Formats: sequence, C-alpha cells, structure tokens
Amino acid sequence: MHVFRVRIYQPQAHYRVPFTYRQRHTYPIPPYSTVIGFLCNILGYDSMPAECENLKKLKISIAGRFESKTTEYVWFRNLSKSEHEKRFGTTENRSIGGHIEHIGGQSPVLIDILNDVRVIIHLAHEEEKFLAEVNYALRNPMRRLDVLHLGRAEDWIVVEEISNMSKLSMFQLMRVDANFEHFFWIPEKMFLPASQNDATDFDQLNGLIYRLPTFWTVENYAETRNRHGKRIFDHMTAKLSEGLFTGKRFLFDRDCKLPMFLADLGG
Repeated sequence: MHVFRVRIYQPQAHYRVPFTYRQRHTYPIPPYSTVIGFLCNILGYDSMPAECENLKKLKISIAGRFESKTTEYVWFRNLSKSEHEKRFGTTENRSIGGHIEHIGGQSPVLIDILNDVRVIIHLAHEEEKFLAEVNYALRNPMRRLDVLHLGRAEDWIVVEEISNMSKLSMFQLMRVDANFEHFFWIPEKMFLPASQNDATDFDQLNGLIYRLPTFWTVENYAETRNRHGKRIFDHMTAKLSEGLFTGKRFLFDRDCKLPMFLADLGG
C-alpha cells in the first residue's frame, strides 16, 4: 500500500450541506464525494467507467481549516411558468420598468462561504501504478474535464504541495495529545495497515455524525451521456472532528504534523 499527500488552497469555497435551501450551509471541509469528483475531473473520467474500479479502491483522508466564514445574499432563478407570471403578469412579457429581464422568477438565497481555505488530502492505494497515475495527473492535469475546483465550479484551487509517494507502512500509529486546529472526517469504516490494528475505535472518537455521499451513478447516463444529470449517491457514516485529541491513537503524518484517517470507501 502506497500513499501521498496533497495540500490545496482556495480563496473561497462552499461545500454544500444537502437539503439546505433558503440558507445554503457549508461543511467546513469537503465531503468524500467532492474529493472523488475532483479526482474524476483531473483523470478525465466523464462518468464512472471501468477505470473507476481502481478509483473505488482509493483510501482517502480529508482534513482542513479556514480563516473566516461570510454569508452572501444572492438571487436564484426560478424558471417555472407560474413564477414568471407572478413577476411579469403574462407569459409573453419580459419587461419590468422598461428593462428586459431573464425569464422566470427570482428567489433570495443566503449562501455560507468559507474564506482562505486550506485542505489536506491523503490518498492511499494498493496499486502503486494507479496511485502514480493520480499523482502525475495532479502535477500535469492535461486530461482534466473542467477548471480544477473543489465545491462549486467557481471555487478554483491552488495546489500548494504534492508529496512524493511513500509506503503506508512508514506511517505509525501514535498517541499525540493536541489541538490540531483542523477539521477531520473520521470514517466509521477506517483503513489501517494489517500490522497496526490497535487504533482508537470509531465509537471512542468525538465528533458529529454525518451520512456523507461518496460514489454515484448518473441517472439515464447511457442514453443522455450527460454527466451533469441527476446523481444517485452511495453514502457512508463519518464523524466531523474539530481536531482536539487526547488519549487517542491514530496514523500520524510527521511531515505535516497531522492525524490521518483513511476512509475505506468500499472498493
């Protein structure tokens, strides 16, 4: 098993919490599905092709922090006929006060935005060749489908560091009592090297429990070839930790001085 680390900076980011609408809340760090989508982007995976079987065997650890949070007030468009008639009076009219406007109605929405975001992602895989392919694609994203982003399409990233690959066996289980001042996803289904099975149990680690999206299928993709269609997600249980650990044992990255909680996504 091999592993490497990616450090990412974002001036702003929004990792939407599902089922929040009038005020769209954000996770403090990206969920697994967001990181998987980012990897699909750099690898040029337009959907979930056969190559994704290797992707599904990745073990992913996600940590991060941000400097501040602001809330933006924006207008979202509603393209229903009834909303258009409420705003313009008739379906034929698009003018208000002598100005032509976009069709449909408008809905005010609050969006929580994270500022000065830094994300640390560890990626581990049993096949060194595939992990090297991911490492190379991050350094040379020639196959990318879109601009590199995490979260919304406008949440562009700066890759600050891509570490060299190393063997996972070099990372030791350690007890490090500290406030790491980062958020961490702690997965219920955690991957550990076979020789290091005395890590602190999931139930003994503190954090709010979430059901996070992971991999997905796109509804009717075979017929439409539209990768932006409706997605049907798989989910996994994880805790959101604020980074304070005492009396706990976990894999530790000495280089970045942070814990590493590798999620086994079911490959």
